[in-house]
Amino acid sequence: MSGTGTTATDDPLQTAVWRLRSRACWADAAALLRPTTPSASLQRTSLLVERCLYTEQGWEDAEDALRTAEAQAQSDDERGAAACERGQLAYASTLLGVRDRADEARAALGRAAALIPPGAPGRALLDFRRGLIAENLARAPQAARAAYRRAHAGATAHGDLLLLSFTWRHLAGLALREGELAEARHGFTESLRIREELGYLVGTAPALASLADTETDPEATRLRAEAARLFRLLGGVPTWLARQLAPPAATA
Repeated sequence: MSGTGTTATDDPLQTAVWRLRSRACWADAAALLRPTTPSASLQRTSLLVERCLYTEQGWEDAEDALRTAEAQAQSDDERGAAACERGQLAYASTLLGVRDRADEARAALGRAAALIPPGAPGRALLDFRRGLIAENLARAPQAARAAYRRAHAGATAHGDLLLLSFTWRHLAGLALREGELAEARHGFTESLRIREELGYLVGTAPALASLADTETDPEATRLRAEAARLFRLLGGVPTWLARQLAPPAATA
């Protein structure tokens, strides 16, 4: 398997997997990958873990895929990637209130950090996920910003555009909370641009909604309306976006 399916030079399998993934069809995408090699098992796991974070469903399928990936991992990079996925699954479970697995998430990402050396392709994703834990579980925005910046630099060095869309988005979110409106608008705009160029449809609605938070009407209303349209088109995914798109409560 080559590439991620986002360019014309990628093989047909990866292109098909990407198209399904980007349209919120994670289970269908995972079904295309036979878990007969460590790389295929890791990719299946990543898809199913992402489904949990976006839909709040499919936890057992993700756990089963993860155990297979862990059992097949042979190199430090493969074991580190599997640990990184375990950390993300535990993080998602904690963040979404399914079960508190914060300690497991931190321990798994710590194992991944010991196995994936700085500068390796998988290190940027690991840094990003450590940033998520710092921001959303530890409530440590400064540590989160440092981790996101490392991830941003790594994603830039390795040409990982999708990850760049995430680092732009989360750095912008921190800027917005600190009142840095211009910086936040720039980051959200870059995140949206990349996702639209890649065709990452399932991530476009959240990007539109976040950018709307930095704009004034009528542009803010237009952006939220487009986000809501995509949200409905994908069947209410990601589930957590519903709260952000909900109209403000009426006041007496």
